[in-house]
Amino acid sequence: MQTPLPSALAFSNIALFLDFDGTLVPIASHPDAVTLPHRQRSLLSKLQTQLKGALAVISGRRLADLERLTAPLPLTLVGCHGAQRRDSDGTRHAERLEPEAVAYLGAFLAEFTQQHPGTVFEDKTYAFTLHYRQAPQHERACRDTMTRLWHAYRDTYQLTEGKCLLELRHHTCHKGRAVQRLLDAPPFRRRIPLFIGDDRTDEDAFPVVNARGGFSVRVGEAAQSQATYRLDSIEEVLSWLEHQTRSMPP
Repeated sequence: MQTPLPSALAFSNIALFLDFDGTLVPIASHPDAVTLPHRQRSLLSKLQTQLKGALAVISGRRLADLERLTAPLPLTLVGCHGAQRRDSDGTRHAERLEPEAVAYLGAFLAEFTQQHPGTVFEDKTYAFTLHYRQAPQHERACRDTMTRLWHAYRDTYQLTEGKCLLELRHHTCHKGRAVQRLLDAPPFRRRIPLFIGDDRTDEDAFPVVNARGGFSVRVGEAAQSQATYRLDSIEEVLSWLEHQTRSMPP
């Protein structure tokens, strides 16, 4: 069971990891409808400065999307659940892919959405996502299709479920391993990790954070989460982080 996150921590020694959708910004009906409001942009800028760069946004979105949404902030950005990364100095890292599988899955799921109006296909390069938030009547078809594809490509991809979505993720996509790599390098090294996330993919990171004596925080209700703390909403996440910035030296 998660307990409320303490109102104040020794925040200057924290390595902060934040999910994006559902943690920093509300989940939209379509992924392309999301923007980063001024409040969040200003908050990330302050945190980046006060934590001396030990801040990373870790998302299932593609790195290119994260860069567009957060520009021009020089943040460490981790896309595709860890398969892509841009360091704060601009250095980029990416895992290798199997181009034939990528091409087939992309074409197949694009055609599926054309045949099932209201569903949305999101090609994240290392992950393929079907959203059915706007078409709940097609949930069963989405599940059946993604399950068949997973059986065909299970050696390379895993099937996961999120909020009104199903996703085939490349095996290199794992937020826990992404956090582990960052914690082993500056400026995150020798800091206490704090990860805030709202979805099942964030659960991969919580055990890594817990093992490092850090703070794993689930946003919203989650009866079976491995997080040790909780914040109830995006508004509570933002308010809590803003409180930390006011408590730290400039």
